[in-house]
Amino acid sequence: MKNRLIIGVFYLIGMVFLSFGISMIILAGLGAGPWDALFVALSTNVGLTVGSWTFIIGFVLIILNGLLLKKKPDFAALITMFLIGGFVDFWLLLAFSDLVVASVMIRAAMLIIGILCSATGIASYLQSNFARNPIDHAMMVFHELTGKSLSFSKTFIEVVVLIIAFFIGGPIGFGTVLVALGIGPLIQVFYKPITTLRIRFCSEAFVS
Repeated sequence: MKNRLIIGVFYLIGMVFLSFGISMIILAGLGAGPWDALFVALSTNVGLTVGSWTFIIGFVLIILNGLLLKKKPDFAALITMFLIGGFVDFWLLLAFSDLVVASVMIRAAMLIIGILCSATGIASYLQSNFARNPIDHAMMVFHELTGKSLSFSKTFIEVVVLIIAFFIGGPIGFGTVLVALGIGPLIQVFYKPITTLRIRFCSEAFVS
């Protein structure tokens, strides 16, 4: 019971850090990651909040992933998308709703902080197998159906989403490249120390 509670804390902290990082990247205005650029573009062109589109697209992916694998959709993943979407809207619409930054240096710092926080958040929430992000699951589905490597699968999906986001007016820029190239390696860097910290708090090394 204690271990599950600790894992839950790491999961929730991961959601907070990840959503804060996403929000910082968006607010920096130097380009967001492919998926976040898509959510921003949909919010701008169609309406609803960025967090709402995070949840909606997540729901669609859950259904699609289930259909493609001919398995029951993992609706538990809606919890993850709801938390990420809710926290993103909190940061964008409440905590930093009046934030206006003109300095390029400050915006660059926000971008870097956003990337670091996003990677930290993902490394933290990955301590649990509970309610995995359907965006990550889509990569696994593509991998299983095509036989392509995980690296190719992730890159292919990200490029497709990036193209869609670009054509519907998503915030694509230099930051997009940094997000694409930086988050993966940083997750690897942060995952081991966060795992060590989690094991230190848990009575045994396990992932729930």
